[in-house]
Amino acid sequence: MPRIVTTEGRVYYRERRAAGGQDGGPRVLMLHGNVSSSLFYRPMLAEGLPPSWHVLAPDLRGYGESEARPIDSTLGVANWSRDLWAFLGTVGWDDRPFHLLGWSMGGGIAMRMAIEAAERLASLTLIAPLSPFGYGGTIDVSGTPAFPDFAGSGGGMANRAFVSALATGDRGSGEASPRTVMRNFYVKPGFRPPPALEEEWVTSMLSTRTGDDYYPGTLIPSANWPGAAPGERGILNALSPKYVNLSDLAQIQSRPPILWLRGVHDAIVSDRSQLDLATVGAMGIVPGWPGAAIMPPQPMLVQTRAVLDAYAARGGTYHEILFEHSGHSPHLEEPERFGGVFVPFIEDAQHAVPG
Repeated sequence: MPRIVTTEGRVYYRERRAAGGQDGGPRVLMLHGNVSSSLFYRPMLAEGLPPSWHVLAPDLRGYGESEARPIDSTLGVANWSRDLWAFLGTVGWDDRPFHLLGWSMGGGIAMRMAIEAAERLASLTLIAPLSPFGYGGTIDVSGTPAFPDFAGSGGGMANRAFVSALATGDRGSGEASPRTVMRNFYVKPGFRPPPALEEEWVTSMLSTRTGDDYYPGTLIPSANWPGAAPGERGILNALSPKYVNLSDLAQIQSRPPILWLRGVHDAIVSDRSQLDLATVGAMGIVPGWPGAAIMPPQPMLVQTRAVLDAYAARGGTYHEILFEHSGHSPHLEEPERFGGVFVPFIEDAQHAVPG
């Protein structure tokens, strides 16, 4: 993996250069999700993309091989957008528009980058993206918090056994191991990649830094259910609606085309996410749930669609495409269909780029 030092730290990244060293075709930046790294994109970079594309897939701060710099949760996903703008400037991608793809948490970062500098983007692809109103603790289409302190989101929501498994490098198949979490949540249950590829994915998950400054982050005790509110350090707090509001995506003046891809069986980002404590509280798994009148499951898809509908109402375009046989990772679970949707979208958007 190439390494580069930017004003924001040391970044490792995967790269697929255009054939023949030509760089006049599409430039594509791919952002991975939470508890993962660019290693999840290795198969895509190895094959299946047109030879004219120049693709970069960096390891984000706190993941993979990139420098582990603490996460200031009060900045929300701007922790990573700031890093990425510095990265792009250092590699020389500041002279013409590029295509941006973000998966899961990376989708939220991609939305943040579009808000910050939409004129830099030729297109925006969101794969099972973080809701524009963050993860956990909100109750309606407008992102209203269930409680003023945003209890139900942030660092206190992590499964501590899973955090321990990450910290100790657990490659087994116990209930809270990364392998089991990947099999049950990253993909549709029952999906199995080739064994060597699954080992890569587990390796990628285990590259996540753990602790108060990384995953999951700190918490603040709360009188509100489930007893914890977001702190100011670490990854899950940076994804809390206390610090994330990406609804300004609808207001940007330069409007690149948007492609929204999601799996029908997604257990992580949905209107009844299995990782949303309101969902598991309603199932009786976490005691004390205050009821749907106070804290219903976060309507993540409804929130995303409302922001994208507002984007379209102001002159932008977006397409929502469902993958019937996928969970949280349609690009991994249905790669041929993904390529059949993603490649034409990028090629069409590239043709619309001035010059």
